[in-house]
Amino acid sequence: MLLTTAESDVLEAAEAFGDALAAEQEDLDRKRFFGLVMRCNQAIEQEIGIDYGAVCGDDSCC
Repeated sequence: MLLTTAESDVLEAAEAFGDALAAEQEDLDRKRFFGLVMRCNQAIEQEIGIDYGAVCGDDSCC
């Protein structure tokens, strides 16, 4: 599958975001980490209009 530059940039940013969240998960307790993830989901929804929490559930689909 060939990606456009924009798509490639989005995937790169998503991977960096995932890495940053994984690092935070190691440092935060479950409640604080969940709050961080919820704030991130809200920011994603406001920015791009996608309810990320609904798209990527807690069942390890992503």
